[in-house]
Amino acid sequence: MSRIMGLDYGSKTVGVAVSDPLWIIASGVEIIRRKSENKLRQTYARIEELVKEYDISLIVLGLPKHMNDDIGDRALLSMQFRDDLIRRTGLDVVMYDERMTTIQADRVMNELGIKGAERKEYVDQIAAEFILQSYLDSLKLKTETEQG
Repeated sequence: MSRIMGLDYGSKTVGVAVSDPLWIIASGVEIIRRKSENKLRQTYARIEELVKEYDISLIVLGLPKHMNDDIGDRALLSMQFRDDLIRRTGLDVVMYDERMTTIQADRVMNELGIKGAERKEYVDQIAAEFILQSYLDSLKLKTETEQG
């Protein structure tokens, strides 16, 4: 079975998570880093490699909306990233609300005792896991609702 990839797109990093083949559990894979926000060629190439390696059939990309549901500059950049991913991978890319994922990631790191500079090493990957896990949970809930 194919898997689903979750991405947390940031100004200099992209957190990557991948589902299990049954689409139940999201697991962090890596953080793709770049020196400049505009330098995306290697980022796209790495995502394409991971799509092949994990047999990805769908990408879920975090949509950073404001708390009042408005779309700002960061969300617009994420939408452009989505369009580029669709062109490069040929896959559907679902935009998924990521508003609370950074807060959730911070809580997890607090619980694990991860402090200071180390937090930056993990936050995007953990956020990608939360984005993907939330999406997987919504699929399960939708299926249960339709069946019940």
